Amino acid sequence: MDIPTGYLPMLAPRLTHSRATPRWSVTALGGGHGLSSSLQALSRLDADVTAVVTVADDGGSSGRVREEFGVLPPGDLRMALAALCDDSEWGKTWAKVMQHRFETLPESPGTLDSHAVGNLLIVALWEMMGDAVEGLKWAGQLLGARGTVLPMSCTPLVIHGTVLGSDGAGALTAKRVVGQDALAVAARSGRVSEIGLTPENAMATPEAESSILAADWNILGPGSWYTSVLPHLLLPSIREALKRSEARTLVTMNLQTDTDETNGVDAAAHLDLLAHYAPGIRVDAVLADPASIDDVQRFEEAAARLGARVFFDRVGVRSGAPVHDPLRLGAAYRDVFESFDSA
Repeated sequence: MDIPTGYLPMLAPRLTHSRATPRWSVTALGGGHGLSSSLQALSRLDADVTAVVTVADDGGSSGRVREEFGVLPPGDLRMALAALCDDSEWGKTWAKVMQHRFETLPESPGTLDSHAVGNLLIVALWEMMGDAVEGLKWAGQLLGARGTVLPMSCTPLVIHGTVLGSDGAGALTAKRVVGQDALAVAARSGRVSEIGLTPENAMATPEAESSILAADWNILGPGSWYTSVLPHLLLPSIREALKRSEARTLVTMNLQTDTDETNGVDAAAHLDLLAHYAPGIRVDAVLADPASIDDVQRFEEAAARLGARVFFDRVGVRSGAPVHDPLRLGAAYRDVFESFDSA
């Protein structure tokens, strides 16, 4: 598509950092609300931020768009773009527009019901550009996003897993579940024991690999461990890029570890899962809110097995809800980065 050069930047000029060169280059890997929290925090730092986003979602508006148009699920990518909008009137307005969902009349066919505006905007750009990465770049320019959003792969991925449960008579059952939405539902009444991706050897986007290799820091989490965090380690080229990168790796823990998806999996086991799916991965730092860790010694031992230092900081909202506060999380990220800068 022939769009006049510079057209979108004239509408939404890119924000400049306080320094000519950002202090840190950071690549955050994840999806959904967890990645959104991390990006909101990182956008407050003097950092060049890149988001590498999972593309296995198959539920809700994203799942419908994916099925009907044969494209990547746009939902997590949309959330990442909205999270990187600045605090100006322009940024706040576009963040709301991207997240807005249509509500159709009760008597209507409901074709657009519950679709997020941002999902449809992203798909329109993909159809016009013929390139997922280029389309997201234009979306970011329109929003004045303070960073770059990339799909982890240009191949729509399918996550599958084995969920352990009981047959009601006390006998152990193992059920294979296909699809991210189905896995999340099945995990509520069982325990996920193994996950994988199809196609298992899908290629990462070259830009995602490059951002991991060029970063000062790569960040995993927070987010749904099985469906947003671990999928990055299941993709061979992303996993190998994390291993080859000279960047430091930081794991951000969730504020609530015993969720529907991770039933019975404590904070230490979350770290052990990283080692299970990416043997030999080097983690330099683990950031956790002390209120979310039941067994500090066990958690620190798990971090030590990954080679990581543990940083405890209050990063949740003041209400006590399991939601990260962007200002607190941003300050905690800065403290971790600076502690290694001065080492």
